[in-house]
Amino acid sequence: MKRREFLRNAAIVAATQTLYSSPLKGEELKASLMKGEQENLPPRGPVGELLIDSEPVLQNYAETSMGIAFSVTDWANGYVIYGEKPDLSDGRKVWCGGYRMTAMDNEVIQVRLTGLKPYTLYYYKIGADRIEYKDGYHIRITGNEEREQVYSFRTAGKEAKSHFCVINDTHAKWAAFGPAIDKVMQLQPSCVIWNGDACNTEETIAAQKRIFLKPEIERKDFAANIPYLFCPGNHDNRGLANRHLERIWMYRQPEERQPRDWDLGRNFAVRMGDIAFIGLDTGEDKLDGNPKFCNLFVSEPYRVAQQAWLRDALRQPEIKKAPYLVALCHIPLYDPRPDANPGDIYPADVDDKHKNNFAAWQRTCSKLWGPLLEKAGCQLLLAAHQHVYRLHKPNDEHKWMQIIGGGPDMSGENKKHFPTVIEGEVRDGQLVITVHNIYTGTVQETITISKRR
Repeated sequence: MKRREFLRNAAIVAATQTLYSSPLKGEELKASLMKGEQENLPPRGPVGELLIDSEPVLQNYAETSMGIAFSVTDWANGYVIYGEKPDLSDGRKVWCGGYRMTAMDNEVIQVRLTGLKPYTLYYYKIGADRIEYKDGYHIRITGNEEREQVYSFRTAGKEAKSHFCVINDTHAKWAAFGPAIDKVMQLQPSCVIWNGDACNTEETIAAQKRIFLKPEIERKDFAANIPYLFCPGNHDNRGLANRHLERIWMYRQPEERQPRDWDLGRNFAVRMGDIAFIGLDTGEDKLDGNPKFCNLFVSEPYRVAQQAWLRDALRQPEIKKAPYLVALCHIPLYDPRPDANPGDIYPADVDDKHKNNFAAWQRTCSKLWGPLLEKAGCQLLLAAHQHVYRLHKPNDEHKWMQIIGGGPDMSGENKKHFPTVIEGEVRDGQLVITVHNIYTGTVQETITISKRR
């Protein structure tokens, strides 16, 4: 008897002895156990279906790394071939996953390219092996699918073009998302920041793929050549699938932060030309003790932890020396209304109706992050969440300008409600912010910001 067969049969005999009360004996029990192994495996995709069924999405724009994700329909071991030559004659293949083993998956392939050079143009293409997996010793490749299309991206860095776009509160509303992406593709920025609430409440990874990898818009390649940064919104935390959003939108590189902050996988400090970006995660907009969510969120300590990260990030030489400092988060840090969201700072004379909440909000985003941003000379905070375009100029409560992007309403019923693409570009030594009204197709507002001292 072969050694492997002997070991397998020995395991089944042991199982038979353990399950002494089972009515199944001998070969019947063996067949039952084998059947159970197969039933525990996820279903395979339809025979003949394309293995790769989305365009690649560039995630986590950075100086020396880039994330690339794409959708698959069956168990696959995916990869990216990348290089600096357009024909990829210098191409290097990088498999999904990290050390130890690959991240074979039947839904989403994520490949992280590391060791890249700042502000460098790279070319790449995607591929995957279709894997037939029966058990740990019975695995085979049943096909390979490699896209002929060669894409490209440019890494971040001090030499990069200082040009960005921001979209927010897209909520899988394709009538608004499609035209917003068309505007982004027309502008061709160095990167796009998705400032939260891409989702509604997503319970399945299929629903997540429909939003991030396979949106129902004409430009399926919306993020294949333009990299994205991501600041989550409160809705991006809601739903069973969104509790593990990293399955579809990977966390930032661990080496971007010290060990204390490894769990802060969404914060980013990125230099793009003359602009330094700071990305913060405001978390859930309901208080952690809200009985509706049954203690499933711990946003308050999460915000507190980000304060220490922010303090160190603002001291980084490439961030500290940038002529422009732009911070981004989903929930606004300032709102003149006393009954606004818990991300807001409340005035001392708040009325009795809200005084009970005021103490709970003392350690929220504005108190934690606002003073650090002001001390660092932050000129602009880009926020979202309220679905109405607003501009808050510097005042006695905050020295930075705050711009809130509009929501996904394309009905035209309310002239204050319209989707926006906020564009920023350094021109002639000044940061020019252009707010594009996607509903009317016009420029809503233009703002000019001078260099920080």
